[in-house]
Amino acid sequence: MPPSKGPSRSELLALEGSTLPDLGGPGAVVVFCGINPGLYTAWAQAHFARPGNRFWPTLHRSGFTARLLAPQEQHLLPRHGLGITNVVARATATAAELSPAELRAGGELLRDKVRTWQPAFLAVLGVTAYREAFGARRAVIGLQQEVLGRTRIWVLPNPSGLNAHYGLPALAALFAELRAAAGVGRPEA
Repeated sequence: MPPSKGPSRSELLALEGSTLPDLGGPGAVVVFCGINPGLYTAWAQAHFARPGNRFWPTLHRSGFTARLLAPQEQHLLPRHGLGITNVVARATATAAELSPAELRAGGELLRDKVRTWQPAFLAVLGVTAYREAFGARRAVIGLQQEVLGRTRIWVLPNPSGLNAHYGLPALAALFAELRAAAGVGRPEA
């Protein structure tokens, strides 16, 4: 766990291009897929760790977890059938630094990973990233027609605090639709 004092700018910049291990894998019911790790997340070595990211509060409010988990408690998710990965593994200051070609290549790697893991659902967090990575130009939020083996794909809004289009209640409602479809939720974590 990182120290309570946050990282310096130089510490964050030194993490450019670093990676974060996937969480979960085979046996997951739902694998959440971010666009790529941010520098703060790489520093914390915990998915969606940047203060202001609404992933963890949304997971709780939508009923996936019985209580609000801190990013450093991510290790509790696999025992409840949940996992986390990213379209692109390398950390950047912003997702805007990723090229369309990098997102498409990440989409191919993600397809292979999902075919190996075989979760019931892949939940891609960000419709724009999904469109680019999967070549689905007209995709919208919700269940997609494309299936990867036995895995159904569900697109959700990006929970980043920078995504002003969706407040926490709206995010939680959309995540709850996936939770109900997946038949998981409110584990004792």
